[in-house]
Amino acid sequence: MQQQLVFVYGTLRDGEDNHWHLGDCPMLGYYETPPEFTLYDLGPYPGLIEGHQSVMGEIYVVDDKTLSRLDELEDVPVEYRRESIETPFGMAWIYLYQDVSRLTKTIASGDWCQRI
Repeated sequence: MQQQLVFVYGTLRDGEDNHWHLGDCPMLGYYETPPEFTLYDLGPYPGLIEGHQSVMGEIYVVDDKTLSRLDELEDVPVEYRRESIETPFGMAWIYLYQDVSRLTKTIASGDWCQRI
């Protein structure tokens, strides 16, 4: 199976509700994006779109099966779409939210874990 990198910024982060979907995938480290995104609070989970904010997250190594499960969780290509970004660890997948009409409350810190 091919190994790929994924950047997670919300409920998939360590200690969050959906982190278990990553199983025993190794975390390579933390990463704060360049100011190219905006993070929104949708209540139970965040939405990330292109913008002018840095966003904090974690980089994981995943196999194809795990990536497929993450695509299902993120409802790709309906609710989110998967794109790639450059990180210090290499190219990584990132999930971008698609229904901008639902986005009203930004997370000013750019860190889902610090939203409250």
